[in-house]
Amino acid sequence: MAIGVSLACPFPAQQQERAMHKIEIPAYATQRAMERRGRIHLFDRIDPAKTAHIVVDLQNGFMAPGQPAEIATAREIVPNVNAISTACRQAGALNVFIQNTIDAETHSSWANWFAYFSNPERRKRMDAAFAEGSFGHQVWPGLEVTEDDLKVLKYRFGAFVDGSSGLHKELQARGVDTLIITGTATNVCCESTARDAMMMNYKVIFVSDGTATFTDAEHNATLANMMTIFADVMSTEEVVGLLEGSAKPALVAAE
Repeated sequence: MAIGVSLACPFPAQQQERAMHKIEIPAYATQRAMERRGRIHLFDRIDPAKTAHIVVDLQNGFMAPGQPAEIATAREIVPNVNAISTACRQAGALNVFIQNTIDAETHSSWANWFAYFSNPERRKRMDAAFAEGSFGHQVWPGLEVTEDDLKVLKYRFGAFVDGSSGLHKELQARGVDTLIITGTATNVCCESTARDAMMMNYKVIFVSDGTATFTDAEHNATLANMMTIFADVMSTEEVVGLLEGSAKPALVAAE
């Protein structure tokens, strides 16, 4: 009988007004994954030198209380995202911080989104929140960012769609073929980025307790989509273990 997968968070969440998601991947997703590939997890090892941790839109505009696109749950995943970032640095992988950005050109080239999916009042608030240089545009201060990390501006939900960002070019220049996805919103920018990445031939790991959105239902629906078709769904603990295990041969050889 097929069973669902429940992935508990191994790192303590901060006490905020909204708890982390209750992760319950539905049984049909695990069953279809097993039928398609014969196992739940896709990747036993990765090459850290060819791996990038893509931190999607963890900015004040999505995380600070009272901001127009606030997702309270996103504040709770910060310890997990930092743990993965640290593991990436230690293993020799790249950290990339994506920043959702709105400007005049975006309004022109993506006019239908702004015209039909957002009322004028909200559109005005979002424009102000995600204008380059604004408070909302800045990376959340609780994230650990170093001078070796990369920041990339993004002008669509998915980071890889044409006209959205220079992420693909940056990754290709560094020989990256494997992506670890964290950030917010799980079912919007994270899912859009992961879907396109897989179809552009990247190996994709989607972090179940390193992504966040408005409700558990939306979060788990995306995890089901990822597991069934698009990515290897792992917990933070599993990702950190994968990075540490994959880096060991290189570290031994260097000694």
